[in-house]
Amino acid sequence: MNFSFYIAKRYLFTKSSNNAINYITIIATIGIVLGSAALFIVLSGFAGLKDFTLQFTSIIDPDLKAQPATGKYMVLTEAETRKLSTLKTVSAHSKIIEERVFVAYETKNYPNAFIKGVDENYQTVTAIDSVIAYGNWLTSKSNQVVTGMGISNTLSIGVLDYGKKLNLYVPKPGKGQITSLKEAYNSFHAINVGIFDVNETLNDTYIYTPIDMARALLEVPKNSYSAIEFKLHPNATEAEARNEILGVLGNKVTLKNKAQLNDALYKMLNTENLAVYLIFTLVLIIALFNVIGSLIMMILDKKANLKTLYSTGATLKSIQRIFFYQGSLMSVLGGVLGLAIGYIIVRLQIAFALVMITPSLPYPMIVKWENLILVFLTISCLGIIASKVASSRISKALIEVQ
Repeated sequence: MNFSFYIAKRYLFTKSSNNAINYITIIATIGIVLGSAALFIVLSGFAGLKDFTLQFTSIIDPDLKAQPATGKYMVLTEAETRKLSTLKTVSAHSKIIEERVFVAYETKNYPNAFIKGVDENYQTVTAIDSVIAYGNWLTSKSNQVVTGMGISNTLSIGVLDYGKKLNLYVPKPGKGQITSLKEAYNSFHAINVGIFDVNETLNDTYIYTPIDMARALLEVPKNSYSAIEFKLHPNATEAEARNEILGVLGNKVTLKNKAQLNDALYKMLNTENLAVYLIFTLVLIIALFNVIGSLIMMILDKKANLKTLYSTGATLKSIQRIFFYQGSLMSVLGGVLGLAIGYIIVRLQIAFALVMITPSLPYPMIVKWENLILVFLTISCLGIIASKVASSRISKALIEVQ
């Protein structure tokens, strides 16, 4: 066994004759254990919150979405439609027409809505049925709509209220002077048959309609679409699907996955996660100052022993390595123990819902192996740096002083 490592283990696991040094070592170890446990618990909590937040948008987000590379609409030929239906990596696809509309309901108006015209395959591509809070999903080739919860609350829209119709308005395309209001807008009377509830942004934005109704309202030419949404086969990879879809549609479209469709949300969540990691890493750095202090106190306490080792042939570097190994072992073992405690706490929260956000909603937590590795590497690297700083304080002059 390595001489320096052997002595380091003896110093680490053997009590010092000085009780103050024992207490300082225990405090330093507890700081490492609690710091690593806290960092892992917080990272697991943010991972749970991230997945909890994204699960709502992923319900109605397709696996891949093709959008026009230029302009508002893409033209899809009959041959391209047939080819899309035969792709091996795609289980279903849905054509979309989307545009901003002005909504009026009785005496109330809503200017910030988007109409989303969808075909009959949309329910296969997304799990839109699972977020219908009231009513039902719309029927194709009808004047039915499904509104977001936010729009419904703002306009006081009910479900299946045939005595009150929802009016949708969009500016007419074209040029020339407008002489009347009817010439300025296309309008459509619709019946609201359902209300969906996903998140605040989507609830305040979208009104779903049959694609034929959207095409007529917006005067979109035949075979022109705002987007095509795809659901992939379970065994298909995204890369394979991209190659097949682009092989049919070419460079007239850009493809986006779920993360790219919600890039602002992903960036915000990742930034928050990084900020929390850096804050708790700073806490760990402060805790590791205790390790430096503990090692320096140990060096001063063992000064006589060090002089004996030096006199019997031990080199200055081997003596420095003793305390380097001691501090590194303290950090690594404390980190492992802290991770074990943190892992148990996270598992208990997942199993028994110890902490609740609301009476019915437990705080979401997820165990991710990358977080375990990240915390272990963080505490190990910081501990090694702290041990190196402390052990470098040992000099020949220090050892030779009586």
